Amino acid sequence: MANTAAVSVQIDPELKKNAESILSQLGITPSSAIQMLYSQVILSGGLPFQPCLPCRPTAVGGMTREQLNAELQKGIDSVQNGAVYTQEEMDAVFSREFGV
Repeated sequence: MANTAAVSVQIDPELKKNAESILSQLGITPSSAIQMLYSQVILSGGLPFQPCLPCRPTAVGGMTREQLNAELQKGIDSVQNGAVYTQEEMDAVFSREFGV
């Protein structure tokens, strides 16, 4: 085996257990997963994903009338500007971004 270096991290035990369960089902060891991550960091010149807060739909019930009107106006404006999508395109977006 080639020379190796150790990486030591502290993570939540439940997170570790859940992630390692998935990795095991994929036939990937935790060491291999970390090596894959590091390789992708090098290839992409940064994290291989965009760290951001998840974008989740806002519940209408939690909005003020002004907030709701502003959101509805955004939709009207985008349609008037030609931003229309097929049902299939929207299904793909919701599936990808919200898992529905």
